[in-house]
Amino acid sequence: MKAVVISKTGGAEVLEIKDIKLEDPKSGEVLIKNEAIGLNYIDIYHRSGLYPVKLPSNIGMEGAGVIEKIGLDVKDFKVGDRVAYASMPIGSYSTHRIFPAKKLVKVPNEIELENVVTLMTKGFTVFYLLHKTYPVKSSETILFHAAAGGVGQIFCQWAKSLGCKVIGTVGSDEKIEIAKANGCDHVINYSKENFAEKVKKITNGVGVPVVYDGVGKKTFDGSIECLKVKGMMVSFGNASGPLDPCNVAKSLAPKGLYLTRPSIAHYTTTKEELDEAAKKVFEMYLTKKFTLNIFKKYSLDEIVKAHQDLENRKILGPAVIIP
Repeated sequence: MKAVVISKTGGAEVLEIKDIKLEDPKSGEVLIKNEAIGLNYIDIYHRSGLYPVKLPSNIGMEGAGVIEKIGLDVKDFKVGDRVAYASMPIGSYSTHRIFPAKKLVKVPNEIELENVVTLMTKGFTVFYLLHKTYPVKSSETILFHAAAGGVGQIFCQWAKSLGCKVIGTVGSDEKIEIAKANGCDHVINYSKENFAEKVKKITNGVGVPVVYDGVGKKTFDGSIECLKVKGMMVSFGNASGPLDPCNVAKSLAPKGLYLTRPSIAHYTTTKEELDEAAKKVFEMYLTKKFTLNIFKKYSLDEIVKAHQDLENRKILGPAVIIP
């Protein structure tokens, strides 16, 4: 098998493709031939060292493929099943991999495997953000940063299907129409405008009950300013860099705000939670509550270029790796 390995942390250049001997699955595991691999910002965090991993390490959290072998005590899956995953252990950047069966979901025949890797991490993220972390109510006005990105495009459509009014931010003018096309009622270019002031105008000075922020360093303070009394700051990413330490007395206390730092792992700790998330995401996709288009496909040999494009914000929507 071929797999992408990092022996040290750093820029995209530390990603190396290596030939690795393929082993048989152990008890509770399956061998998957990957057909498509998800490209996500968390992969950059692992590569850069922001989220530490033991080195040398494989990389990649999300993939979809076909089971070729099963280990002992695997009861819910069989050879030939189409499956997908989006969790630890990392190592999806590979032609094949061994993976725990308890962390897999079956993929409906109606969904192409290339598409399912745009649904797992990004769709699961939207599911927990809108239904678990802060369950939105119809007619609420909410704020989502990076509305033209892979997660943002799904989020805005999903939120609109629930009856929300969505304010989205983007980092460049070219992304404004993308955000609008995916359901944003208002779009703010935070590189040119003070988004907190704009949000206050849109909400008649009241603010929003929740901000979903995957951008991080650049938007944190402004996001706090956008919130109404007892609002919730949902910080779930660091696209612009890691957050500074939070001054609770300064940031949260004046308006009695809530601050949370969720991830998919917190909402898929059991097989029941995992299956619930998958069922909802697949249902929303198949009933066309949201649509998505793959922005770009990369080969495994183009993995350095893929990371550079992702980090430089050149990817305007979901991108996949085809091994």
